[in-house]
Amino acid sequence: MGRGRVQLKRIENKISRQVTFSKRRAGLLKKAHEISVLCEADVGLIVFSTKGKLFEYSSDSSMEGVLERYERHKSAEQRQQLTVTGSALQKNWSLECPKLKNRIEVLQRNLRHYTGEDLDPLSLRELQNLEQQIDTSLKRVRSRKNQLIHDFISELHKKEKALQEQNKMLVKKLEEKEKTLTEQTQMEQQNLGQNSLSLMPPPPPLLALPSLTIGGTLQARVAMQDGPETQRQPNVSTNMPSWMLQHVEERFKQASAARNNC
Repeated sequence: MGRGRVQLKRIENKISRQVTFSKRRAGLLKKAHEISVLCEADVGLIVFSTKGKLFEYSSDSSMEGVLERYERHKSAEQRQQLTVTGSALQKNWSLECPKLKNRIEVLQRNLRHYTGEDLDPLSLRELQNLEQQIDTSLKRVRSRKNQLIHDFISELHKKEKALQEQNKMLVKKLEEKEKTLTEQTQMEQQNLGQNSLSLMPPPPPLLALPSLTIGGTLQARVAMQDGPETQRQPNVSTNMPSWMLQHVEERFKQASAARNNC
Protein backbone atom coordinates (compact mmCIF):
# COMPACT_ATOMS: atom_id res chain seq x y z
CA MET A 1 0.00 0.00 0.00
CA GLY A 2 1.26 3.50 -0.92
CA ARG A 3 1.58 6.39 1.45
CA GLY A 4 -1.55 8.54 1.76
CA ARG A 5 -1.75 12.17 0.78
CA VAL A 6 -0.67 14.57 3.52
CA GLN A 7 -3.20 17.27 4.40
CA LEU A 8 -1.61 20.71 4.21
CA LYS A 9 -2.27 22.36 7.56
CA ARG A 10 -0.25 23.36 10.58
CA ILE A 11 1.09 20.46 12.64
CA GLU A 12 -0.08 20.93 16.21
CA ASN A 13 2.50 18.61 17.82
CA LYS A 14 5.69 20.58 18.39
CA ILE A 15 8.05 17.61 18.06
CA SER A 16 6.40 16.33 14.91
CA ARG A 17 6.47 19.87 13.48
CA GLN A 18 10.22 20.17 14.16
CA VAL A 19 10.96 16.76 12.64
CA THR A 20 8.91 17.55 9.55
CA PHE A 21 10.68 20.92 9.17
CA SER A 22 14.11 19.26 9.26
CA LYS A 23 13.13 16.64 6.68
CA ARG A 24 11.41 19.08 4.33
CA ARG A 25 14.26 21.57 4.62
CA ALA A 26 16.83 18.96 3.66
CA GLY A 27 14.69 17.83 0.72
CA LEU A 28 14.19 21.47 -0.41
CA LEU A 29 17.95 22.18 -0.33
CA LYS A 30 18.60 18.93 -2.23
CA LYS A 31 16.06 19.88 -4.90
CA ALA A 32 17.62 23.35 -5.25
CA HIS A 33 21.04 21.82 -5.75
CA GLU A 34 19.70 19.34 -8.29
CA ILE A 35 17.95 22.00 -10.39
CA SER A 36 21.06 24.20 -10.36
CA VAL A 37 23.28 21.30 -11.53
CA LEU A 38 20.91 19.68 -14.01
CA CYS A 39 19.59 22.89 -15.60
CA GLU A 40 22.58 25.26 -15.04
CA ALA A 41 20.26 27.69 -13.26
CA ASP A 42 21.23 30.27 -10.69
CA VAL A 43 19.38 29.35 -7.51
CA GLY A 44 19.20 31.24 -4.23
CA LEU A 45 17.26 29.76 -1.34
CA ILE A 46 16.63 31.40 2.05
CA VAL A 47 14.75 29.68 4.87
CA PHE A 48 14.03 30.97 8.41
CA SER A 49 12.86 28.56 11.07
CA THR A 50 10.20 29.38 13.67
CA LYS A 51 12.98 30.29 16.12
CA GLY A 52 14.55 32.69 13.61
CA LYS A 53 17.45 30.46 12.51
CA LEU A 54 18.70 31.07 8.94
CA PHE A 55 19.21 28.35 6.34
CA GLU A 56 20.37 29.30 2.83
CA TYR A 57 21.65 27.78 -0.41
CA SER A 58 23.21 29.55 -3.38
CA SER A 59 24.36 28.04 -6.66
CA ASP A 60 26.73 30.99 -7.07
CA SER A 61 29.83 31.53 -4.96
CA SER A 62 27.87 33.89 -2.67
CA MET A 63 24.32 34.80 -1.98
CA GLU A 64 25.05 38.54 -2.56
CA GLY A 65 25.63 37.97 -6.27
CA VAL A 66 22.27 36.23 -6.66
CA LEU A 67 20.51 39.04 -4.73
CA GLU A 68 22.18 41.77 -6.82
CA ARG A 69 21.10 40.02 -9.99
CA TYR A 70 17.60 39.78 -8.57
CA GLU A 71 17.53 43.52 -7.77
CA ARG A 72 18.73 44.47 -11.27
CA HIS A 73 16.10 42.27 -12.86
CA LYS A 74 13.39 43.63 -10.60
CA SER A 75 14.33 47.26 -11.36
CA ALA A 76 14.36 46.52 -15.11
CA GLU A 77 10.89 44.98 -14.87
CA GLN A 78 9.56 48.01 -12.94
CA ARG A 79 10.99 50.45 -15.50
CA GLN A 80 9.51 48.43 -18.33
CA GLN A 81 6.15 48.33 -16.60
CA LEU A 82 6.23 52.09 -16.06
CA THR A 83 7.11 52.62 -19.73
CA VAL A 84 4.26 50.44 -20.86
CA THR A 85 1.86 52.16 -18.45
CA GLY A 86 3.01 55.62 -19.56
CA SER A 87 2.61 54.78 -23.24
CA ALA A 88 -0.84 53.34 -22.56
CA LEU A 89 -1.85 56.43 -20.65
CA GLN A 90 -0.51 58.71 -23.36
CA LYS A 91 -2.44 56.73 -25.96
CA ASN A 92 -5.58 56.94 -23.87
CA TRP A 93 -5.10 60.68 -23.38
CA SER A 94 -4.69 61.21 -27.08
CA LEU A 95 -8.00 59.39 -27.59
CA GLU A 96 -9.81 61.16 -24.75
CA CYS A 97 -8.72 64.68 -25.65
CA PRO A 98 -10.95 65.03 -28.80
CA LYS A 99 -13.90 63.55 -26.87
CA LEU A 100 -13.46 66.05 -24.08
CA LYS A 101 -13.19 68.94 -26.55
CA ASN A 102 -16.40 67.91 -28.26
CA ARG A 103 -18.18 67.63 -24.93
CA ILE A 104 -17.02 71.10 -23.89
CA GLU A 105 -18.30 72.55 -27.15
CA VAL A 106 -21.71 70.92 -26.66
CA LEU A 107 -21.98 72.25 -23.10
CA GLN A 108 -21.00 75.75 -24.20
CA ARG A 109 -23.56 75.68 -27.01
CA ASN A 110 -26.30 74.51 -24.61
CA LEU A 111 -25.36 77.29 -22.20
CA ARG A 112 -25.71 79.88 -24.94
CA HIS A 113 -29.10 78.43 -25.86
CA TYR A 114 -30.28 78.66 -22.21
CA THR A 115 -29.31 82.34 -22.15
CA GLY A 116 -31.24 83.01 -25.40
CA GLU A 117 -28.25 83.22 -27.76
CA ASP A 118 -27.55 81.41 -31.09
CA LEU A 119 -31.17 80.29 -31.49
CA ASP A 120 -31.26 80.70 -35.27
CA PRO A 121 -29.82 77.26 -36.14
CA LEU A 122 -32.41 75.50 -33.93
CA SER A 123 -35.52 73.95 -35.40
CA LEU A 124 -39.04 74.18 -34.01
CA ARG A 125 -38.71 70.83 -32.27
CA GLU A 126 -35.43 71.84 -30.66
CA LEU A 127 -36.90 75.16 -29.54
CA GLN A 128 -39.84 73.36 -27.92
CA ASN A 129 -37.48 71.00 -26.10
CA LEU A 130 -35.43 73.97 -24.97
CA GLU A 131 -38.55 75.75 -23.70
CA GLN A 132 -39.65 72.64 -21.81
CA GLN A 133 -36.22 72.31 -20.18
CA ILE A 134 -36.26 75.97 -19.15
CA ASP A 135 -39.79 75.62 -17.68
CA THR A 136 -38.70 72.58 -15.69
CA SER A 137 -35.68 74.48 -14.39
CA LEU A 138 -37.86 77.45 -13.43
CA LYS A 139 -40.23 75.20 -11.51
CA ARG A 140 -37.33 73.72 -9.57
CA VAL A 141 -35.92 77.18 -8.83
CA ARG A 142 -39.31 78.48 -7.65
CA SER A 143 -39.85 75.40 -5.50
CA ARG A 144 -36.48 75.84 -3.86
CA LYS A 145 -37.12 79.57 -3.36
CA ASN A 146 -40.53 78.94 -1.75
CA GLN A 147 -39.02 76.34 0.55
CA LEU A 148 -36.32 78.77 1.69
CA ILE A 149 -38.91 81.51 2.29
CA HIS A 150 -41.09 79.12 4.29
CA ASP A 151 -38.13 78.05 6.41
CA PHE A 152 -37.17 81.68 6.98
CA ILE A 153 -40.71 82.63 8.05
CA SER A 154 -40.88 79.65 10.42
CA GLU A 155 -37.61 80.72 11.99
CA LEU A 156 -38.92 84.27 12.43
CA HIS A 157 -42.10 82.95 14.10
CA LYS A 158 -39.99 80.95 16.52
CA LYS A 159 -37.89 84.01 17.35
CA GLU A 160 -41.05 86.12 17.82
CA LYS A 161 -42.54 83.57 20.19
CA ALA A 162 -39.32 83.42 22.19
CA LEU A 163 -39.19 87.24 22.42
CA GLN A 164 -42.84 87.39 23.56
CA GLU A 165 -42.16 84.86 26.31
CA GLN A 166 -39.14 86.85 27.39
CA ASN A 167 -41.18 90.08 27.38
CA LYS A 168 -43.88 88.47 29.55
CA MET A 169 -41.27 87.34 32.04
CA LEU A 170 -39.75 90.84 32.20
CA VAL A 171 -43.18 92.47 32.70
CA LYS A 172 -43.99 90.01 35.50
CA LYS A 173 -40.68 90.72 37.22
CA LEU A 174 -41.27 94.49 36.88
CA GLU A 175 -44.76 94.23 38.41
CA GLU A 176 -43.40 92.19 41.31
CA LYS A 177 -40.66 94.74 41.88
CA GLU A 178 -43.13 97.66 41.80
CA LYS A 179 -45.41 95.84 44.25
CA THR A 180 -42.48 95.23 46.59
CA LEU A 181 -41.43 98.90 46.41
CA THR A 182 -45.03 100.04 47.11
CA GLU A 183 -45.27 97.80 50.17
CA GLN A 184 -41.93 99.05 51.45
CA THR A 185 -43.04 102.70 50.95
CA GLN A 186 -46.31 102.12 52.85
CA MET A 187 -44.47 100.44 55.72
CA GLU A 188 -42.00 103.33 55.91
CA GLN A 189 -44.86 105.88 55.98
CA GLN A 190 -46.60 103.96 58.76
CA ASN A 191 -43.37 103.83 60.77
CA LEU A 192 -42.85 107.60 60.28
CA GLY A 193 -46.45 108.32 61.42
CA GLN A 194 -46.02 106.26 64.57
CA ASN A 195 -42.70 107.94 65.35
CA SER A 196 -44.19 111.46 64.87
CA LEU A 197 -47.10 110.64 67.19
CA SER A 198 -44.74 109.33 69.86
CA LEU A 199 -42.58 112.52 69.64
CA MET A 200 -45.52 115.05 69.97
CA PRO A 201 -45.80 116.75 73.52
CA PRO A 202 -48.88 116.01 75.64
CA PRO A 203 -51.71 118.62 75.48
CA PRO A 204 -51.63 121.34 78.20
CA PRO A 205 -54.15 121.13 81.09
CA LEU A 206 -57.32 123.18 80.81
CA LEU A 207 -57.36 126.43 82.82
CA ALA A 208 -60.47 127.14 84.86
CA LEU A 209 -61.40 130.79 84.27
CA PRO A 210 -63.39 132.76 86.89
CA SER A 211 -67.05 133.41 86.30
CA LEU A 212 -67.75 136.75 84.62
CA THR A 213 -71.42 137.13 85.72
CA ILE A 214 -72.42 140.64 86.83
CA GLY A 215 -74.06 139.47 89.99
CA GLY A 216 -71.10 137.32 90.87
CA THR A 217 -70.92 134.69 93.52
CA LEU A 218 -70.65 135.21 97.21
CA GLN A 219 -66.91 134.67 97.17
CA ALA A 220 -66.46 137.19 94.38
CA ARG A 221 -68.47 139.83 96.32
CA VAL A 222 -66.43 139.21 99.43
CA ALA A 223 -63.29 139.56 97.45
CA MET A 224 -64.54 142.85 96.00
CA GLN A 225 -65.32 144.16 99.48
CA ASP A 226 -61.93 143.20 100.79
CA GLY A 227 -60.22 145.13 98.02
CA PRO A 228 -57.91 144.28 95.21
CA GLU A 229 -55.02 143.79 97.57
CA THR A 230 -56.67 140.79 99.18
CA GLN A 231 -57.67 139.23 95.87
CA ARG A 232 -55.79 136.04 95.11
CA GLN A 233 -54.16 135.54 91.81
CA PRO A 234 -55.27 132.42 89.92
CA ASN A 235 -52.98 129.46 90.18
CA VAL A 236 -51.66 129.31 86.61
CA SER A 237 -49.41 126.48 85.54
CA THR A 238 -46.02 127.59 84.37
CA ASN A 239 -46.14 124.98 81.71
CA MET A 240 -48.66 127.02 79.67
CA PRO A 241 -47.40 128.90 76.64
CA SER A 242 -46.80 132.64 76.83
CA TRP A 243 -49.61 133.65 74.50
CA MET A 244 -52.12 131.71 76.63
CA LEU A 245 -50.81 133.39 79.79
CA GLN A 246 -51.25 136.79 78.18
CA HIS A 247 -54.78 135.91 77.14
CA VAL A 248 -55.63 134.75 80.67
CA GLU A 249 -54.17 137.91 82.15
CA GLU A 250 -56.22 140.09 79.79
CA ARG A 251 -59.43 138.21 80.67
CA PHE A 252 -58.60 138.54 84.34
CA LYS A 253 -58.07 142.28 83.97
CA GLN A 254 -61.36 142.67 82.09
CA ALA A 255 -63.17 140.72 84.82
CA SER A 256 -61.61 142.95 87.52
CA ALA A 257 -62.56 146.12 85.62
CA ALA A 258 -66.14 144.89 85.26
CA ARG A 259 -66.42 144.25 89.00
CA ASN A 260 -65.01 147.68 89.80
CA ASN A 261 -67.58 149.34 87.55
CA CYS A 262 -70.37 147.53 89.31
